[in-house]
Amino acid sequence: MYNGNNYWGMDVIWWIIWIGLLVWIFAIPYRIPGQRGIRETSFDILQKRLASGDITTEEYQEKKRILKEDAACKC
Repeated sequence: MYNGNNYWGMDVIWWIIWIGLLVWIFAIPYRIPGQRGIRETSFDILQKRLASGDITTEEYQEKKRILKEDAACKC
């Protein structure tokens, strides 16, 4: 018998749980357990170090040259 609280066989609490789960999976696309993260390349890290002031421009150019040489040798 229909009692007014049953929506297609699921109570309201189940609809809230399912909608919350779908929002968590699709609307929050980062840091979900089991999902692969985007890895930073060595060039990205080097640029961040230069931007934060950890290294000088000369050190940046030298390290960038070394990374390019390494990349060319591994081909």
